[in-house]
Amino acid sequence: MQDDELIQLITREVVKEILKLSESGNIGAEIPDQIRVGVSARHLHVTKDALEALFGAGYQLTKRNDLSMRKEFAANETVTLVGANGRKLERVRILGPLRSVCQIELSATDARYLGLAPPVRESGNVAGSAPITLVGPKGTLRLSEGCIIANRHIHFSPAEAKRYQVAHNQKVDVLVEHSAKPAILLDVQVRVKDTYTVEMHLDTDDANALGLKTGDIVKLLRK
Repeated sequence: MQDDELIQLITREVVKEILKLSESGNIGAEIPDQIRVGVSARHLHVTKDALEALFGAGYQLTKRNDLSMRKEFAANETVTLVGANGRKLERVRILGPLRSVCQIELSATDARYLGLAPPVRESGNVAGSAPITLVGPKGTLRLSEGCIIANRHIHFSPAEAKRYQVAHNQKVDVLVEHSAKPAILLDVQVRVKDTYTVEMHLDTDDANALGLKTGDIVKLLRK
């Protein structure tokens, strides 16, 4: 094969590869890897029936402030949590909107203080989780389940998930680099929903152990 023919062959193959990348959307746009951190303190989500049991018939949540996830907010209303050992955590904030099941999210430190052993779970998976008692201004509600320690997870909108090239329920690793306590977090759950925006949620135990605060940036690692 002549040199000119070889150059033409190599050129054609390179062009083919460029066209393939262009069609897949992977050319001209760098895949992002920066993730904002959101530290989630103890809180709870309640049903309409639970809200009325705690605050009175017909009661409705009142918004204190919006959260980073669209349509979600921190309410003005708080309750007292009572554990198996009788210890209490007061002024634990309710997050809205109302849900179909009650869910109380604690750190492991909170749980030990209350004498509870909640499982590490993804949000919404409360079947068989720890029991707990809620006390409001108008009543007390004893739940046979509903208390969990939330797993580490990252929120994405569908468009953001496409840009970051991740999928719902995928497990990814995350590098905590710019911290006094650098580390790699393994098997962090990806959660995709149209009301979400890119943010990794950690509880206060994880954040303190890693030297992180809300607004810090971590890096999504490619497996």
